Amino acid sequence: MSNFNIPVITETNFQGLKFRNRGKVRDIYEFEDSLLIVATDRLSAYDVVMSQGIPFKGKVLTKISDFWFEQTKDIVPNHIISTIVYDFPSACKPYWHELEDRSMWVKKTTPLPVECVVRGYLSGSGWEEYKTSKSVCGIKLPAGLVESSKLAEPIFTPATKEEVGQHDENIPFERMVSMIGKELAEKVRSLSIKIYKRSVEIAEQKGIIIADTKMEFGVNEQSELILIDELLTPDSSRFWPKDKYEPGRGQASFDKQFVRDYLLSINFNKKPPPPKLPEDVIFKTSALYLEALKRLSGKMLV
Repeated sequence: MSNFNIPVITETNFQGLKFRNRGKVRDIYEFEDSLLIVATDRLSAYDVVMSQGIPFKGKVLTKISDFWFEQTKDIVPNHIISTIVYDFPSACKPYWHELEDRSMWVKKTTPLPVECVVRGYLSGSGWEEYKTSKSVCGIKLPAGLVESSKLAEPIFTPATKEEVGQHDENIPFERMVSMIGKELAEKVRSLSIKIYKRSVEIAEQKGIIIADTKMEFGVNEQSELILIDELLTPDSSRFWPKDKYEPGRGQASFDKQFVRDYLLSINFNKKPPPPKLPEDVIFKTSALYLEALKRLSGKMLV
């Protein structure tokens, strides 16, 4: 990595800021009624955090999330206060350089205990489930679909939120209802599908198919539902180049599928510790993330 002299941030430790917790990719710091979410260059695959970072990844995730929060704010409010470091609380000032382009200052909420997954195409765990049951998360689908088939209508397939190192579990909508109540579950399902449909329309004009995505919601002190975390990034979505799409097989992608494919090729057991990633896999993945940002937002980091 040093040959290319590209700084990679895999962990932060900002003295003077109140550390809250560290997720698979993000480090979170806490203020009285707000949070600072810092997207590092860590990458997790099969719920295992790789030991090496992906250059520019954290900045791409932040820029893409910011783009989508802006595009969907008329559908549902989101947690963004600012992504500009000069706006952040004064305690952040010594760390402006590290925080620039890779951090969001956001409102505090109580997150819902479910991942809100929307699928417009049959891929990943959805495809695996369909092969055995002709359904995904209890939703019956027509016979005869193939890998990467486009669904007639997007489907909402929630999942549990597990700790780092644990696999999220797809669950039926009824279980989500039992967790958060019928009214809130139906509202979240409706909003998730609206956001997905809006994003698909925008992305397809830019040559990207969003096959599926997961999003998160929280409730603020006024009991309002707020869109939180990241949104429609290559980490939380499958992005496929539209001009290469062909049902019946796995697709080329602008996300971490390139790393997943490498791990499968070496028979990785999907448990820590992670293997060392070859340099070409690291830089190819970085290039795919940067290309996704450029296509979607027209912005470039390098």
